[in-house]
This record gives sequence, C-alpha cells and structure tokens, in this order.
Amino acid sequence: MDINQALNEILVGLFHSINTIEEQAIKTEEFKNVTTNDMHVIEAIGTGEPKNMTSVARALSVTTGTLTISVNSLVKKGFVERSRSEEDRRVVLVSLTDKGKRAHEHHRQFHDRMIQSIVEELDEEEKKVLVKALRRMGVFLNQ
Repeated sequence: MDINQALNEILVGLFHSINTIEEQAIKTEEFKNVTTNDMHVIEAIGTGEPKNMTSVARALSVTTGTLTISVNSLVKKGFVERSRSEEDRRVVLVSLTDKGKRAHEHHRQFHDRMIQSIVEELDEEEKKVLVKALRRMGVFLNQ
C-alpha cells in the first residue's frame, strides 16, 4: 500500500471514529439529549461573556438562521439563554446557563483525554511534526 492510500484510509477512519466516539462520550445521564452539533454550538458560545449570534455563526461557519434553529433547541433544553444587548437592543446575545457550562466542561475534558492519548508516547520532535501535518490538513480543509 502506498503512502497516499494509507493516509487516506487513516484519515477517513479517524474522522468516522472521532465522530462516533465523541457522540458516545458526550452522552451521560445529564446530557442524554445533547447532540454533537449541540455540543459544538455550546463550545462556540463558550463560558465567557455573552456573544452575539453573528459572531457565533461565523465561528461555526453557518448562517445566523441555521444557528437560530440550534439555539432555539438549546434554550428549550436549558443549556443556553438569550438576552438583548444593552448598547443596541436589536442585538441578540447568547450565553451558557450553568447546565450549559457543565456540558462545555464535559466536552472539554473529552477533548483533553483524546489529545493526551495521542501525544503521551510522542517525543517533542514527533509532536512538532504532527502539529505541522495537521495544520497543513487544516489549511487544505479550510480552502
């Protein structure tokens, strides 16, 4: 098998595995009704100051209309709350509730465990090569 075929098989397999494992890892009793997409919206909103819908949509590379559908669901599930900007009442801000912050932390811990399992047996040079290769892949995927 040549290197291109091997890399293709590895990348396709990793993409599928990460999606499957992430979906399973976020499911707990508290977060049983959260989808992977929900978790990515929660992550984009973050735990800091409230964010406007446009900036969250931009971070997720979706339209504000698409984000609105997800946010509506997350509000109903109790993970996100909406408010109006004090400076401009037309601007809708979103932030995480306490439940949303717990989900955010749960998701962050999953990612931390995944990264740790990848790098724990790599030396510093191997880590640099991995980062360089993944950055190149990111550039390609974001074209």
